[in-house]
Amino acid sequence: MPTYDFICNDCHQRFEVFLTFAEYGKTTVKCTLCGSKNVRRRLTKVRIAKSEESRMETMADDFSGFEGLEEDPRAMGRMMRKLGKEMGEELPPEFDEVVDRLEKGQSPEEIEKEVPSLSGDSSEE
Repeated sequence: MPTYDFICNDCHQRFEVFLTFAEYGKTTVKCTLCGSKNVRRRLTKVRIAKSEESRMETMADDFSGFEGLEEDPRAMGRMMRKLGKEMGEELPPEFDEVVDRLEKGQSPEEIEKEVPSLSGDSSEE
């Protein structure tokens, strides 16, 4: 049975209702909190599952024209942000810090000097 998302216009409660296709549009929906009929349907995001191969193909298409990326930290940051989202995996907070710095125009060399723990070199100078 499909789940439909609603929001109450009176108390602003969000709730779900299970309805068959035959019931949808014919059954009166009431707020699960206050019982009001003054409700509206919420449109939710649609998620599409992609295979690993499909994600890699998308990334290859998106990033095929990035020659000279090392001269443009902002473009590198945008590319890394998109790559991180496309991977669909939880990335460490250091990733976000590096991407934020790149998007602000900081060069990879400057980032490495300011945050030596990101370089993977544990030796102190």
